[in-house]
Amino acid sequence: MSGQLRQQRPKPGNVVVGMLRVARGRADGVAQFGGTREAFLASLAPLIAFPLVGGVLMIVGGGGLEALIDLLATLCALLAPPVLSFQVASWWGRETEWLRFATAFNWCQWIIPLLLSLLLLVFGSLAMAGLPTELARDGVLICLVTYGLWLHCFLARHGLGLSWPRAGLMVIGVNLATVLLVAGPRVLALATQGTGLPSK
Repeated sequence: MSGQLRQQRPKPGNVVVGMLRVARGRADGVAQFGGTREAFLASLAPLIAFPLVGGVLMIVGGGGLEALIDLLATLCALLAPPVLSFQVASWWGRETEWLRFATAFNWCQWIIPLLLSLLLLVFGSLAMAGLPTELARDGVLICLVTYGLWLHCFLARHGLGLSWPRAGLMVIGVNLATVLLVAGPRVLALATQGTGLPSK
């Protein structure tokens, strides 16, 4: 029965429509995204292009090794979630749904900076009206993190067909593993320098 339902999923439509519907918590928005390798690569390209161009400009401008390290860390942060989520999807028998989920995940990352702009406008207005600056800053951060976690769980729930507990577990695991992959080498290097041991 589940196999028949998967085959009856609607064909992909408009990416912008999908983003708007997902942003509002509409599960049918996921069906707007393609479930092919080409669609996934198209969703990944703009995410990589901006930091890649910025990193190259910093390196050319004299940023040196530090700029290169920052670029590699950014690329790792962008590429780790698809790799890790595919592994989790494979464990739970959701490989066939993964491409559509990953495509939707990549495109929906653009919702976060748009939301940030809106939150800055709202809390900036509140700060001008008398709200303490620290409270305004904390409010923006809390709202952004809460919505981001919900968005990722929502995509895992409806993109991969997971239960809410599994979706939450996947999001937490993928995010923690990504942080370890990105920040781990730097923390280890700093710890090695602090103890005077030779770094490898």
